[in-house]
Amino acid sequence: MSSTKNPSSPSYLEFVILVSMMMSLMALSIDAMLPALPQIGSDLNVQNANDRQLVVSTIFLGVAVGQFFFGPLSDKTGRKPAIYIGYSLYICGALLSAFATTFPMMLFGRLLQGIGISAPRAVLLALVRDLYEGRLMARVMSFVMTVLLLIPMIAPSLGQAILFKAGWRSIFFSFVIIALFTLIWFALRMPETLSLEKRIPFSLKRIIDSTIKIIKLRTTFGYTFSAGLISGAFLGYLNSAQQIFQEGYALGDRFPLYFALIALSIGLASFLNARLVLRFGMRFLVWWSLIAILGLSAVTLGIVVMISGQLPLWLVMAYLMSTFFCVGILFGNQNSLAMEPLGNLAGIGAAVVGSLSTLISIPLGTLIGRSYNGTIIPLLIGITVLSGLSLIVIRWVNKKRIEESYN
Repeated sequence: MSSTKNPSSPSYLEFVILVSMMMSLMALSIDAMLPALPQIGSDLNVQNANDRQLVVSTIFLGVAVGQFFFGPLSDKTGRKPAIYIGYSLYICGALLSAFATTFPMMLFGRLLQGIGISAPRAVLLALVRDLYEGRLMARVMSFVMTVLLLIPMIAPSLGQAILFKAGWRSIFFSFVIIALFTLIWFALRMPETLSLEKRIPFSLKRIIDSTIKIIKLRTTFGYTFSAGLISGAFLGYLNSAQQIFQEGYALGDRFPLYFALIALSIGLASFLNARLVLRFGMRFLVWWSLIAILGLSAVTLGIVVMISGQLPLWLVMAYLMSTFFCVGILFGNQNSLAMEPLGNLAGIGAAVVGSLSTLISIPLGTLIGRSYNGTIIPLLIGITVLSGLSLIVIRWVNKKRIEESYN
């Protein structure tokens, strides 16, 4: 299948690098902040150590809200104006957080960052579809995903290096520099990819109607809800990872290394998933990944209860790497299964599915994180409960499919 790329567009390599950098800004904005959370909490007079986790979870709230609007907005205005608006909000949010003198001011800045960064997250997928098709599009997304998987492995180390050299406020300034660099690059080199005749009027009614249609589709709603539950468990880990490793296990500046090892397990799963799907199918992988997560979590929780103390670090790492390998299998397959029945609703459907699953995950991940008590027990309980509920939801979805196959 040939490319539909405009001759005036960037080269294939330049396009892949640019899109990868723009889409990786969200992961960088989250993971690079983790080593700085204790210092932020101290400087902004955060009394409860668990409250500083909101620096992580608030950005997810912004992403959930923004995704509802930037996809449909780009269908009306074109891809570039939507990106410009999103980046402007992101840069304002990063500067607000950098100059924050109070914790609420910091959180408002993070909310703006999340809303802003949802624009490239939502719009760039559409832009890739505008320029490439078939195998070339698959190759672009494959390279982009490879870069996205590398970011969580290096971002905490980058954040920690900046923290040691220049303080936590400089981490936010680095976000601004990267955002401005990629935005100028995008503005100068990327042509508008959505022609005037293909644009669709922005309509709040269209968003609401599409959301209602999607919720009524059992398969889409079920896999979206399941994805939200698992994302909630993952967000619970992100919220409490710094405290678990740096405080609970006193790893200090070794924390980014351990975080990178767990991120590597997710990346390995995503890399292997394409082959596994061809052999076993998405539904099989989702079902057995959830069973594996539930089993691993229940057994590990039982061990913690029996020994009535802190688990050895090697056992915690073995548990988290195994569990998040399964989570890496789930991420792509749950979203793909949720999108499968949408047909001509696929464009706005992607925004709705992404927003709904994120909105479901935020209160769950926040609850897990804020329950941190110096041990890994709240995280274990959270992952056990949420993986069990996710299994129930998937069983409900599959039951309907089995009934329909007999009719």
